[in-house]
Amino acid sequence: MTDTATSTDELLSELRAWLEQNWDPDLTVGGWWERLGLAGWSAPGLPPNAYGRSVARADAVALANEITAFGALGAPAGLGLLLAAPTIATHGTQEQIDLYVRDIVTGQKAWCQLFSEPQAGSDLAGLQTRALKDGDEWIVNGQKVWTSGGQYADLGMLLARTDPDVPKHQGISYFAFEMHQPGVDVRPLKEMTGNALFNEVFLTDARVADSALIGGVNNGWAAANTTLMNERAGLGSGGGNGSGGGVAQPGTVTGALSQRVGDVVSSKGGSAVGRRRGGLLAMRGGAGYLISLAQSKKVNTDAVVRQDLARLYILGELGRLNALRVKAVKEQGGDIAGMPNVAKLSMSQIVRLTRDLGLRIAGPSGMLHAYNPDDQAALVQATGDPSAGELAGLALFAQAPPIYGGTDQVQRNVIGERVLGLPKEPNNDRVTPFSELPKNA
Repeated sequence: MTDTATSTDELLSELRAWLEQNWDPDLTVGGWWERLGLAGWSAPGLPPNAYGRSVARADAVALANEITAFGALGAPAGLGLLLAAPTIATHGTQEQIDLYVRDIVTGQKAWCQLFSEPQAGSDLAGLQTRALKDGDEWIVNGQKVWTSGGQYADLGMLLARTDPDVPKHQGISYFAFEMHQPGVDVRPLKEMTGNALFNEVFLTDARVADSALIGGVNNGWAAANTTLMNERAGLGSGGGNGSGGGVAQPGTVTGALSQRVGDVVSSKGGSAVGRRRGGLLAMRGGAGYLISLAQSKKVNTDAVVRQDLARLYILGELGRLNALRVKAVKEQGGDIAGMPNVAKLSMSQIVRLTRDLGLRIAGPSGMLHAYNPDDQAALVQATGDPSAGELAGLALFAQAPPIYGGTDQVQRNVIGERVLGLPKEPNNDRVTPFSELPKNA
């Protein structure tokens, strides 16, 4: 047995013993998450000073799976745990870590990401939302878009331009921004799937404290890159835990914190949750999900279907093995350049293959779709097929992952320029003040 395996086994053994002693289904969700988070099990990949245990990503995934296997409620999922916590742990002060990260790992506050803008496109550094200093506060005006979970968030990771007279990457600041205040208008964007996962957010004379600056004024680009690397690693195949939704949502808006945690866990087997979880597995390289569907629809003997099922399985295994490679290299004090970008590209490939293969397996029923829970129930009743409408929903959603979290084209540019050392496209962005650059119409 290797030292790595022993270390992982020891962590799992310690977690099991802790769960035996601390799991109590009569606690509230908030009470359980406080126990889990303060013991370092909600975000074990974070450093100890940020309520973590400094474990590798692969070990963090194994620990999260162990909590689920035990029958306890897992960590508070969402962008706070996936993106905000590691960014603040890296660039924030200890006071900011104690203020913000504690509430993330204990599920007290939910976060969203206020990065993308309508006029900036894939050029994040071209953002135009302005923050002007006003005493101990900043006044913020601008518009954000594609904000996942904005309607449920207590805080946002806000990128705003604090100095337009320096090159565009140098005049950006990163704030922990309070969402529940005057001047913040969150408007859901309904997708062709029928869901509204994303929002546009309008900021009109909104305020954020100077103490909420993460990494210092005009140093936001470094913090933003930490957020983006965690986003790409988390979205990528084998990427880790914390990005998806759970049966209980963190934060003050949804009301989950006051629920009995045992009741929440017992509802995990509900059909809607099961369908959502199955879909996520398929989108993240869970070939077993489509294999079972192919068997139930008696197309598992089709040579083309079998070949693509094998491809899907292999892509999922490559993601898992790459995560183990990164873990081994980091334990030796190194890193694998560009791996988060590779993982994100791999996830896009998995999504497209899942879409095409799923519709092939579904046949004509792949055209059926329901836009709300009542229609979904009626569709299942009419067809007698528990998966009815699900593959159509996955196919409609499949266009999004290769775009959000940084488009596939952006990932390839990053790999080419930062990993392979290929020359950048000629421009003056790095030396010309942002105020003098041409803007999108």
